[in-house]
Amino acid sequence: MPIAMTKEGIDEIQIGEILKVEADDPAAEEDIKRWAKRTGHDILKFEKEGTILTFFIKKKE
Repeated sequence: MPIAMTKEGIDEIQIGEILKVEADDPAAEEDIKRWAKRTGHDILKFEKEGTILTFFIKKKE
């Protein structure tokens, strides 16, 4: 579900805005990084604290 929720969040913001995504699914780390690369969005920052993964994704065109 992290990818679907991330896509939904990106669709709701404007180009240049930053989406904060938090996930507790270990697979989300690679899945979201791969998705961002494939769709052209930038991961500005990635944090891992315990089981919580936090991504800051800048929406591109």
